[in-house]
Amino acid sequence: MFKSVVPVLAQVPAEVCLGQQNRGMATLKAISIRLKSVKNIQKITQSMKMVSAAKYARAERDLKQARPYGVGAQQFYEKAEVAAKEEEPKKLYIAVTSDRGLCGAVHTGVARHIRGDLAADPNIKVICVGDKSRAILQRLYSKNIEMVCNEVGRLPPTFLDAAKLTNAILNLGYEYTDGKIIYNKFKSVVSYAVADMPIFSLKSVESAEKLPVYDSLDSDVIQNYLEFSMASLLFFAMKEGACSEQSSRMTAMDNASKNAGEMIDKLTLTFNRTRQAVITRELIEIISGASALESKD
Repeated sequence: MFKSVVPVLAQVPAEVCLGQQNRGMATLKAISIRLKSVKNIQKITQSMKMVSAAKYARAERDLKQARPYGVGAQQFYEKAEVAAKEEEPKKLYIAVTSDRGLCGAVHTGVARHIRGDLAADPNIKVICVGDKSRAILQRLYSKNIEMVCNEVGRLPPTFLDAAKLTNAILNLGYEYTDGKIIYNKFKSVVSYAVADMPIFSLKSVESAEKLPVYDSLDSDVIQNYLEFSMASLLFFAMKEGACSEQSSRMTAMDNASKNAGEMIDKLTLTFNRTRQAVITRELIEIISGASALESKD
């Protein structure tokens, strides 16, 4: 049989052989290129998962140390029963996000929460901590954004960062009566929720009903404490957001690696089937040509 194949191949036109082979090879080449790219993506997502796991472990340790700052600052407003009593309140929202993505819906949840309040009250002013919240809110509510803070999320947040942010907010020139710090509250490795903490102006604190419970409080002392409490709340919110972001990125990269693995299995199966089909078709064509020549003879 193999002796008869040689003259068959010699008599079959070269254009026909090359055309059929190129069609099969083109499909195989496209599948192999896609398979290689998916494997590279899987390596990247697995590496990002490992990096996020290490950063998450550090962020969780830092969060435990920063939690007393936020809890202690909130206790004063609760015990003194501080509330905004102005007839025309001026609200200020601080959206705590970061500049980095690939972490699920962490930043989208904060922006969605603020967007719902802006739809009800368009006079609310927003300060975006992180570029992700600005990118989401500026499409519809660009006039409500007072300030944007970039370069957030590349390094772990520190109290110095929160102090600089507090100084920028107080020197902004916008006199607010009350507001909220909206952030992601960390619950577990796979769970977080959007939460908020209240902030108040000096006039609102001075008009609190139970403020006389604290002795020796004048305007300077209250102003100094408000500045420190805002820095503490922002520091706590940034630590909560960083921990939630790293845990969400770790989960997202794990899911991406699993999806890439499933896609690699499907592409490998498709590649093997296509290659087998090409080989089978070429064998059928060779045998058919040989049979045709034998029948002529």
